[in-house]
Amino acid sequence: MMKNDNYTSSSPISVLLVEDDPDWIAALRSFLNREEDFVLAAAAVCSEEALHLVEQQGFDVLLLDIHLAGSELSGIELAAELMERQCESRIIMLTSDKTDKTVLDAFTAGAIDYIDKSDYRQLPNAIRRACAQRTAVQVLLKDYARLKREEQLQPLSPAEREVFHLIEEGYTQSQIGKKLFKAESTLKNQVTNMLRKLGVKNSKEAVRKVKRNGLK
Repeated sequence: MMKNDNYTSSSPISVLLVEDDPDWIAALRSFLNREEDFVLAAAAVCSEEALHLVEQQGFDVLLLDIHLAGSELSGIELAAELMERQCESRIIMLTSDKTDKTVLDAFTAGAIDYIDKSDYRQLPNAIRRACAQRTAVQVLLKDYARLKREEQLQPLSPAEREVFHLIEEGYTQSQIGKKLFKAESTLKNQVTNMLRKLGVKNSKEAVRKVKRNGLK
């Protein structure tokens, strides 16, 4: 259950914290649950537990630590995975890593805000902003995602792009050949060139990479 349509202005905002430090979990639970309009409904110590909780319950806002010790996925990889699964929860990164690349990767992965742990007192307002109507930042991030997609597809020829779009829609190479009236050898060459230009090994990887705005 990735979608959460239960939030209204009269119901508490449901928050999931993904954090590998139990002391931080305890401190943030105490701090955030003083607020009346939202609740820290659950905490996960690794990416696998977080994916399970989101599937089972759904949350309005996810607070993700970037460096999750012992997890299969980092916080950024987790955000990208959640977006790929069409999770509609709003993602806020909560971390001590402020390097430019990490910040950019976080927003590329689907985060709508980025809070340094030393500024944790900003979290209540950040959570409220995340659940408010679309902000200018969200509009900009959506446009950024569109530009990242175009940037990745730009090297493809019109024919290769047409093939990519059909692969993205779930067509097999055989079905694409019939739909576009292409010879098997022609289609095979176009797919090979497409994969080379996108820097991936197969069609599944190509769709995944573009969907993740270039993040692996």
